[in-house]
Amino acid sequence: MATFLLEVGTEELPASFVENALAQWRDRIPTDLDEALLTPESIEYYGTPRRLALVIKGLPLKQPDRAEDAKGPPAQAAFKDGQPTKAAIGFARSKGVEVDALEVRETDKGAFVFVNHRIPGQSAVEILTEQIPNWIFGLEGKRFMRWGDGDLRFPRPIRWLVTLLDGDVIPLTIENGSSKCSSDRQSYGHRVLHPEILTIDQAENYQAILKRGFVDVDPAQRQQTIAAQVQAAAATVKGHAQVSPDLLAEVTNLVEWPTAVVGEFDAEFLELPPAVAVMEMESHQRYFPICKGPDESALLPYFVTISNGDPAKAALIAEGNGRVIRARLSDGKFFFDADRAQPLADFVPKLETVTFEERLGSVAAKVQRAGAIATHICHQLQVSSEQSELIQRAVYLCKADLVTQMVGEFPELQGQMGETYARHSGEPEAVAVAIAEHYLPRGAGDVLPQTLTGQVAGLADRLDTLVAIFSLGMLPTGSSDPFALRRAANAIVNIIWQANLPLNLAQLLDQVVADFEANPDVSLEAGGELRSQLQSFFLQRMQTLLQDELQIDYDLVNAVVGGDDASYGERILENLLDGRDRAQFLQAIRNDGRLDAIYATVNRASRLATKGNLDTVTLDPSGCVDPAQFQQDSERAFFDSLQGLLPQTQAAQTERDYGKLVTGLEQAAPVVSDFFDGPDSVMVMAEDPGIQNNRLALLGLLRNHALVLADFGAIVKG
Repeated sequence: MATFLLEVGTEELPASFVENALAQWRDRIPTDLDEALLTPESIEYYGTPRRLALVIKGLPLKQPDRAEDAKGPPAQAAFKDGQPTKAAIGFARSKGVEVDALEVRETDKGAFVFVNHRIPGQSAVEILTEQIPNWIFGLEGKRFMRWGDGDLRFPRPIRWLVTLLDGDVIPLTIENGSSKCSSDRQSYGHRVLHPEILTIDQAENYQAILKRGFVDVDPAQRQQTIAAQVQAAAATVKGHAQVSPDLLAEVTNLVEWPTAVVGEFDAEFLELPPAVAVMEMESHQRYFPICKGPDESALLPYFVTISNGDPAKAALIAEGNGRVIRARLSDGKFFFDADRAQPLADFVPKLETVTFEERLGSVAAKVQRAGAIATHICHQLQVSSEQSELIQRAVYLCKADLVTQMVGEFPELQGQMGETYARHSGEPEAVAVAIAEHYLPRGAGDVLPQTLTGQVAGLADRLDTLVAIFSLGMLPTGSSDPFALRRAANAIVNIIWQANLPLNLAQLLDQVVADFEANPDVSLEAGGELRSQLQSFFLQRMQTLLQDELQIDYDLVNAVVGGDDASYGERILENLLDGRDRAQFLQAIRNDGRLDAIYATVNRASRLATKGNLDTVTLDPSGCVDPAQFQQDSERAFFDSLQGLLPQTQAAQTERDYGKLVTGLEQAAPVVSDFFDGPDSVMVMAEDPGIQNNRLALLGLLRNHALVLADFGAIVKG
């Protein structure tokens, strides 16, 4: 067993590429080695701005020898009159065996010559020499470049190459036009702290030798070091660093030997909203802001930067960083003051100049449509006139900050600046909060809006987006979803669930689609399919959310959503809360075993009921079953059981307490079992059409009661 080192030395790589490249190597290299029969004990992956590296430990020095059956020419071509032909002799020679080793075997295509021959294993050096260029130039990423006069492409020019198997260099040359880079044992340390050559004697000593050159090649270790240094530095000014995971990951791959440096800016910039100052520090400068405490958003006039330079020059570095951030914050203060020179409402007319989508008009038009949708929602929720006015004001102002100077500079602050400017303009607090909340959730796992004003504004905005984009026929396909329509639909469902809003989404879609179709300012390209497409889309999102977020078994989700039954799917859109509750209840009774107690009875009845003509909604047996047609006591007992089940099902519907329905179905189960298999059992498909239809109606009624909970035909018996 041996240890192998590969180091690819480059000019400074983009931080995002370092992480991405190592991830690609993790996916590819173990598989390549396994396929080459050189499975190692472990592989360590390293990366800094100037190098990508890996250390393979416990690598076999050669492949094992192996035996393999090789198929040769047809038997009739290999032998003639019992003697080998040139074809047989040539085949044997190519496999390194004597003709006597050949044997004839029958196959689907006739008799062929075979030989079991030994394949000697290749050395690790041979295989690595072949694989290393593939590992380097098989990497993918954005903005690859050419350098010199060659055609090689890589994010940055390659300057050196180390390929060591234990202590021996594996000779390898990368040719790029007139320039060449040959493998060696020479690496390079930190540009400033150790610019000299580092000679690596053994592959296993790589990490230790690089540390002597002030290079920590392990990204995980660098990240831990940075996180600890940042908080320690913040503590020196009695603060707590605000560490964004994304910024921490980026900074980790911007430095080789991190040193935390505390910088300072003028206290007057603390008058800026914290989000603005944080955005300036994090996005533009890669600085870590310092707050007063771990649970406080109030900033101190300090920041932490991670230097890749000489720690002895920390004071000079801090001074330069402070000068840069002061300029940035001055720009932010200028934008902030200019925006506040007028009320937020004065920005609304400028939304006419911002295009939402070419065929759908401006953002101002979108806001107007969202206001109409908000009106429909308010009517359904029966909110007070005062609450309705707040909602309409929030919708009217929710996009106004898009045309402010601050959001023009930092689009990520949309909503947050609207909230701040609304307060400064004297808008009601509920309106200000709703402007920020209507963007929530911004992605999976994000917080949801907590106020009714924010919830309705967010629902109205997203419903307009969905209907508008669907009207153009621009439905999401595969991984393509440029308008984030899946995320918008998920947000609508989650907001309704989380806030327990009694909204009829089916009715709301009807109203919004009708308004849209009547709007002369938009072009409808989806034709009459718009409503059905939106229904299908929401049902797909419901299925995904029930399975992925609420952890409901897939078949139980299908039983609630209804599969191909459009009317059943419509029901869940009419009451999303009921659909969620039924799915969770089904999962609960599967887990406690109650589902098994009724599954067989309901399923058997449901399958036979399809042969009858009873609809799927009738529950009262008095109008569709004729007791005079009964021939057995089991039929009367079934009928009486259904009459007793009726009030339990009606109570379950009214109160959304499906335990009452299941209790009733459990009580009916032995009666139905006797109907099928007891001493007084009946032949459902009797010769007399009247008796047959009467018995099928009994079964159809039981099915309908069960359908109040779920389509049992979609449930898979465990």
